[in-house]
Amino acid sequence: MKKRITLSLIIALAIVVLDQITKYLARTQIGPYESIELLPMLNLVNVQNRGAAFGMFRSFGNMFFISVSIAALIFMSWVIIADKEDHRIFALLAGGAAGNLIDRLYLGYVVDFVDVAVAGHHWPAFNVADSALSIGMALMVISILGKKR
Repeated sequence: MKKRITLSLIIALAIVVLDQITKYLARTQIGPYESIELLPMLNLVNVQNRGAAFGMFRSFGNMFFISVSIAALIFMSWVIIADKEDHRIFALLAGGAAGNLIDRLYLGYVVDFVDVAVAGHHWPAFNVADSALSIGMALMVISILGKKR
């Protein structure tokens, strides 16, 4: 149990540290309307996301998202302590939730900076925490589907 919790904590903390460093760089090195092309389909931007995924539910307000994030972190911590199989998945989710929660508490919004565009169509900007959340959710779906078999 101690190894599981330690590994989960290391995964979550690594995500938070990488997330916060990259967001800091985006905030301080990229102007609000600036776009830096890394590859033909990949740009760096500086977006203030005041909503949930893709900026949805912006009208719910920052306190709503802070409350949901804290509740999710409590739940994920409980699962990490109690679950033997999927603790790494929940560590990804906890790291992503914590990274975005820090932004909401400190800035009042989440910093998004990765912009993917294909043929003029842009995927909503995202960050390291969002990536960890997306990967964690995908792995959770795979795990659930695998258990049903």
